[in-house]
Amino acid sequence: MTSITLQSRGEIHPNLRPLNILRDLPGVADLVELCFSNTMDNDGRAYVKQMRDASRDSYFMSWANKMTETASLPLSGFVWEENGRIVGNASLIPFKRNKQKIYLIANVAAHPDYRRRGIARALTERAMQNARQKKADSIWLHVRDDNPGAIKLYSDLGFVERVRRTTWQAHTDPLLLQPETGFDVTARHPRFWLQQREWLQRLYPDELLWHRNWDWKSLEPGLWNWLYRLFVEAEIRQWAASKNGTLLAVLSWMPIGGRYADPLWMAMNPDGNATALKVLLLTARKELSHRRYLTLEYPAGNAAEAIQSAGFSAQRTLIWMQAPGATS
Repeated sequence: MTSITLQSRGEIHPNLRPLNILRDLPGVADLVELCFSNTMDNDGRAYVKQMRDASRDSYFMSWANKMTETASLPLSGFVWEENGRIVGNASLIPFKRNKQKIYLIANVAAHPDYRRRGIARALTERAMQNARQKKADSIWLHVRDDNPGAIKLYSDLGFVERVRRTTWQAHTDPLLLQPETGFDVTARHPRFWLQQREWLQRLYPDELLWHRNWDWKSLEPGLWNWLYRLFVEAEIRQWAASKNGTLLAVLSWMPIGGRYADPLWMAMNPDGNATALKVLLLTARKELSHRRYLTLEYPAGNAAEAIQSAGFSAQRTLIWMQAPGATS
């Protein structure tokens, strides 16, 4: 089949059109599930279900048709349609942080029967063009590290790799035995906060804060923070590993509603004691036994052996890539 090139000539292919929120969500959900079923985690499956549920909710659809610039579902984007069937998709999701307009291109997919025709490239180009028309300050996407074809496509379109993150997952276990390591494992003491915050900022860089909406202030010690968490019923647990009075690592648990597994956040020197990381992860698996699964998102390749030895399995490694927006 011949390939499709569009943006270099400023053309819009007749099969490429904007997503219609009132009728396209079921077709997009089917396509995303088909294309990513082999790699989709439980949160991904919940996301597809959310799309299908939303498409059947008339009140939501009426609201969503007016809210495409603020909602996180794929309410804007582009699809490729052949014979009345959606065979390609690229969602465009807006974010704002520090007065910056950021757009995430997500769910880029082409039906297996229609691949190698340039559909994914054409959809991505069109999404990039639309983001720039909306005066995006930057445009992001992420891609699995085991998808070299997609990585090359995005690189050719001007995206540059910024970070790689591996998502790890483990089930909890109240019967776990802690190994003898010589570390002191305690609740996080307020005096550790400044060092903890510095490590968090290094391991979870500011350039990605817009996506996860990490708010390290929630972990900060102090009466007002404690009262706020009490008022909003926000449950947070933190553990510190130290030796001879020297802090080695801090692990925080901040559950997020609607997630299949609860996230953990590790703060430690990237070149620090990996055994301390392992001990804290084992502590969380044991003490959070009222939850089912835990996840840890961590820089790819960093302390992988220690994380595995704590009973966590790698789920995926994502490469976060950035392209300049209209004002860059």
